[in-house]
Amino acid sequence: MKKIIILFISIFIYFQGFSQEKVVKEGWNFGALPAVSFNTDLGLQYGALVNLYNYGDGSRYPNYNHSLYFEVSRFTKGSGNNRFYYDSDRLIKGLQTSFDISYLTDQAYDFYGFNGYDAVVNPGWIDDESTDYLTRMYYKYDRKMFRFKVDLQGKLSGEKLRWAAGINLLNFKVGAVDLDKLNKGKEGDDILPEFDGLYEKYQDWGIISDNEMNGGFVPIVKAGLVFDTRDNRPNPMKGVWTEAVLVGAPEFLGGESSFAKISLTHRQYFTIIPNDLSFVYRLAYQSTIGGHVPFYYQSQVINSVMTGAKSEGLGGAKSLRGIRRNRIVGDGIFYGNVEARWKFARFQFINNNFYLGLNGFMDFGQVTKKIDIGLTEQLPANNKQEDYFDDQAEQMHISYGAGLRIVMNQNFIIAIDYGMAANERDGDSGMYIGLNYLF
Repeated sequence: MKKIIILFISIFIYFQGFSQEKVVKEGWNFGALPAVSFNTDLGLQYGALVNLYNYGDGSRYPNYNHSLYFEVSRFTKGSGNNRFYYDSDRLIKGLQTSFDISYLTDQAYDFYGFNGYDAVVNPGWIDDESTDYLTRMYYKYDRKMFRFKVDLQGKLSGEKLRWAAGINLLNFKVGAVDLDKLNKGKEGDDILPEFDGLYEKYQDWGIISDNEMNGGFVPIVKAGLVFDTRDNRPNPMKGVWTEAVLVGAPEFLGGESSFAKISLTHRQYFTIIPNDLSFVYRLAYQSTIGGHVPFYYQSQVINSVMTGAKSEGLGGAKSLRGIRRNRIVGDGIFYGNVEARWKFARFQFINNNFYLGLNGFMDFGQVTKKIDIGLTEQLPANNKQEDYFDDQAEQMHISYGAGLRIVMNQNFIIAIDYGMAANERDGDSGMYIGLNYLF
C-alpha cells in the first residue's frame, strides 16, 4: 500500500512542470483507478473503479451534467463490491436525481456488539501471537447486502432550500463466518480455528433474536429538507450544507419490523486562503424515534444522498478514521469531523486540470441512545460478564490523522487517509484508499 501511495505522489509531482493553464472541460471525461489490495483472510482484491463525467458544452465546468460511477472488485476468497451510481441535475428538469444499485458481500463483516465502550473488545482474542488468542474471526460475521436506492431533490424556495425524498430497498443475508471457505488452501497455524464468535454468542444469549439472525428485507422511505449554499460540491471552499431527514420502514411493505429514524446533519466550509486553504466541519445526529430496528440495519448512517459505496459506522473510512469499523453502534448516535484542507500544487497534464491536496483531521462520535440488549440474567458459567459488557462505560470516541488528495478536473478525487485511534479500546490505526473527500 505504501508503494502505491509513493507511486501516485511521484507521478503527479513529476508533471508539475507542465502547463499551469486551466482547461475548460467539455463533453465526456473519465477517471479510472485499479482496485488492488491483499488480505490474509480474504485473499487478493482485483478490479477497477471508473467514473464518467459529462460537462456538456463546458459552460458549467467544474459542475457536471451527468456522473456515472462503476465499480467491480473481487477478493479471491469470495468477497466483493458491485456497484453502479448515477447522479445528475439534468436527467429530470428541476430535480437532482441520484440512483444506486449495489450488491456488496463481506465474508468478515465487523461486529463488536452494541453501545460503544459498553461492549468490551478483547484484542488478544483476535491476535494470533497472543496467549489469549481464540480466532481472528471472533468479531466477524458473514454479510451479503443488495441495495436499490433512488434519491430526489427539488427546489422549495429559491436555489438554496430544497426538499428531499427517496426510497431505499435493502436485503440483508447474514450468518456465521464460513470458515471452510476462508481456510481453503491454508495449512498449519494459518488455519482459522473452529470457535463461536460474538455473533453466535449474541444469538445464544437472546440479544439477537431468531427472526433477525439470518437477515431480512428493509424497505426505507425517506423525506427531508436540505439547505445548501456550497460553492463547489466535491470540495467546497465556502458555504453550508444542512439537512434534516426522516426515514421510515413500514411493515406493510414487507419489512421484518417497522421503525422510524431521524437524522440531522450540518456541514460548514470556511475559506482561510482563497482557492488554497479551507477549514471545514461536520456535526451529525441520528436516532430511532419509534419501532424496533433490526440489528443488521443499525450500522447504517442516514443522509439525504449517498456518494460512497457504503454509508456505515461509526468507525472506519467514512466516519471515524482510525477507529475499528462499526465500533460504535446504537439506537442513537452523534458524530463529527473537523478538517483543514490545503491545495498545495496545481498543474495541467494531458489536457486535464489536476491539483494535490493535504488534509489534517480529527473525528469523534458517541452513542446517545443505547440499544436495549435485553440481557436480564448472568451469562453461563464459562463466560465472564466483564469480558463482554461494561455498563455505563460509553464516552466520546476520538481519532485523528492526515490525508492526501489527488484530484482531476475538481471532480475525480483519489483519497488516501491515515487515522489513529486516541483510545486503545477503539483499535490502533487505519489506512484508507478510495475516492472523494469525506463530506
